[in-house]
Amino acid sequence: MKIPAEIVKKIAVFRALQLGDLLCSVPAFRALRLSYPDAEICLIGLPWAASFVDRFARYFDRFIAFPGYPGLPEQDYHPRVVVEFIKGMQEENFDLVVQMQGNGSYVNPLMELFAGKHLAGYYRDEDYCPDRHLFMKYPNHGSEIHRHLLLMKHLDMQPVADDLEFPLHEGDFQSFNNIRPFGGDEPYVCVHPGSRGSWRQWPTKHFAQAADQCYLEGFQVVLTGTADERHLTDEVAALMNYPAISMAGKTSLGTMGVLISKAAMLISNCTGVSHMAAAFKTPSIIISMDGEPDRWAPLNTSIHKTTNWLEKPDLQHVLCDLKSWTAQIKYNGQQGAMKTSR
Repeated sequence: MKIPAEIVKKIAVFRALQLGDLLCSVPAFRALRLSYPDAEICLIGLPWAASFVDRFARYFDRFIAFPGYPGLPEQDYHPRVVVEFIKGMQEENFDLVVQMQGNGSYVNPLMELFAGKHLAGYYRDEDYCPDRHLFMKYPNHGSEIHRHLLLMKHLDMQPVADDLEFPLHEGDFQSFNNIRPFGGDEPYVCVHPGSRGSWRQWPTKHFAQAADQCYLEGFQVVLTGTADERHLTDEVAALMNYPAISMAGKTSLGTMGVLISKAAMLISNCTGVSHMAAAFKTPSIIISMDGEPDRWAPLNTSIHKTTNWLEKPDLQHVLCDLKSWTAQIKYNGQQGAMKTSR
């Protein structure tokens, strides 16, 4: 490794982004832990990610909430709080700080202010690069999963598989049983119309048609989303010709994981839940509305079908993929049988 494990006792990973971004980084986190098994590894992220660190305790020992910074759109910031935060980072005396936020155009100077002994990450040719030995040129191509694994490879860390993970705890199953919308083992499809940013959302009328088709194929339809996305699930339900069960605003991250893990299929935009489906090997129909399907789509194309809606806005094409998925699930004769397919 470029930085020997014996001199690295304390690591900070900076990735202050949302659920899908962090799930795509899990293989890289796995490589980091495997390479530095005895180090304390801390995630610096958005406040919500404290629960992510709790769930992925095998890779992280600690969490530090990031208060925002000029140029980063994920949250507001207050200058005095940012200054105090940087002072706190300097007092941490990290042996290694790994910048996994992105190409580094905004955050690399901030990472240097943390005053870690070593700093690694990405850079662009047109921007400042703190260390040409430990930084790599940002790979502006390919899957988000592989982009981060390339950084681990650049740092000579041990190679790992690119599978995603989403650990479930006993409490998640208990909470799910308390809110589950139906009994028994009826096969169901999760339909998740929400996504961060309205421009990334497939029209609700299309979700309604896809949901109706699932119902006609013999599946319960479960509409999912956050409390803030309830208006979307309500729209889908109103546009459907057949009944659906709404779970919008009723699930925690853990119970949502259980719900997707037990589902026969997920239909969603390209968003965080699509990566959860990839982790559970739950078949999915994913609609990419942001023009970057190669970056964010699930890797296993044998059980996940992604449509680049900007290039092919064809509802019948999506419904055809959906019909083939439901037919194969029914042919296999059991809920989720496709999950064993590779």
